[in-house]
Amino acid sequence: MKVHNVELVISAVRPEQYPEDGFPEFALAGRSNVGKSSFINKMIGRKSMARISSKPGKTQTLNFYKIEEQLFFVDVPGYGYAKVSKSEREAWGKMIETYITSRELLKAVIQIVDLRHPPSDDDCMMYDFLKYHNIPCIVIATKADKIPKGKWEKHKKMVREELDMEAHDTMILFSSETGLGFDAAWAEIKRRMVIETE
Repeated sequence: MKVHNVELVISAVRPEQYPEDGFPEFALAGRSNVGKSSFINKMIGRKSMARISSKPGKTQTLNFYKIEEQLFFVDVPGYGYAKVSKSEREAWGKMIETYITSRELLKAVIQIVDLRHPPSDDDCMMYDFLKYHNIPCIVIATKADKIPKGKWEKHKKMVREELDMEAHDTMILFSSETGLGFDAAWAEIKRRMVIETE
């Protein structure tokens, strides 16, 4: 998809603040500093729509990006080692859980992992959480350009095994530097847009 129109509609913390446009939504989840903002910016063809920060835990709200009057990307706070208080982390967790488990317009969670390393305990917990609640998940294994092509299969296998992914579960190799996976990711998102959520 070639994106021309995108806007940050609202940074929400409560369900009553969620947009009421009725467009399909895709939540983006990942460890702090895993490349979530870079993924969003690559997908929407912007350099700085989603703010990229060297400080973990920059995103503290549910940021709803309306794309082409067709869908929303919902950027959620990064999980993992964000340098915030335990009470703040718990509040984020509750906010994210409320959105993911109750939002009927949510078509899938796009979980960003780093292809170079085994998924963290937090990655596995998020994936298990989505599976438990029957939330469709698209795993984006980013930073693929940092690994020689000949080792991609080995790293894909590592990610799949650590997350305990089933054979039919979707994983797409991605690079925000080279554009690898861009078309595949948009194709999967478009496919999910027309699937009715249960």
